[in-house]
Amino acid sequence: MMNSYEKLLSSNRRWAAEKVATDPDYFNRLVNTQTPEYLWIGCSDSRVPPNEITQTQPGEVFIHRNVANLVVHTDMNLLSVLQYAVEVLKVKHIIICGHYNCGGVKVAMSKTQHGLIDNWLRHIKDVYRLHEAELDALPEAERFKRLVELNVAEQAMNLAKTTIVQQAWERGEYPFIHGWVYDLSDGLIDPICEINKADEWESEIYNYDALDNLTAASH
Repeated sequence: MMNSYEKLLSSNRRWAAEKVATDPDYFNRLVNTQTPEYLWIGCSDSRVPPNEITQTQPGEVFIHRNVANLVVHTDMNLLSVLQYAVEVLKVKHIIICGHYNCGGVKVAMSKTQHGLIDNWLRHIKDVYRLHEAELDALPEAERFKRLVELNVAEQAMNLAKTTIVQQAWERGEYPFIHGWVYDLSDGLIDPICEINKADEWESEIYNYDALDNLTAASH
């Protein structure tokens, strides 16, 4: 009897054979180039596979996922992905994609302790605090949906605050930032927000000087 993980290996071999049968040069192209136009920052939830829900092919989307699609300024994993995507791959668009019925957001709405992950989900509690009056006025189900949306918008703003994005904008380069929410109930994506360039940012305090200016000032 085949173990469950062995089914994955069997499916992989079948998939690879089918790809080569229909396009003999398929894997050669993937090996030699990676020029994605998009960076996707999404939730780790297994029900939200980026390539499948956007119908994109391998090589088209650079992907980072974590619990509740957070952009945390001390997360070196995310920042490394972001820097590579912006400065090396030169992606044009960064998509923050959350989803309704997100377990991480739901846990963050409660007062129940869940261990180590509470430190991560505290960032969503911060989003709740920023919008507490609006959220507390809503029925629980609507409050849950709205916090998912507000969390996406806040993470998009966190992206725009990073030195990586700020410096790219200072150079007159991409990326555009998009906040989306995926609906598990119908498979559709709802655009929530968009941040296009530094001069549309909410506060000058987050806009960093160009590195050249900083270097000159130090001499």
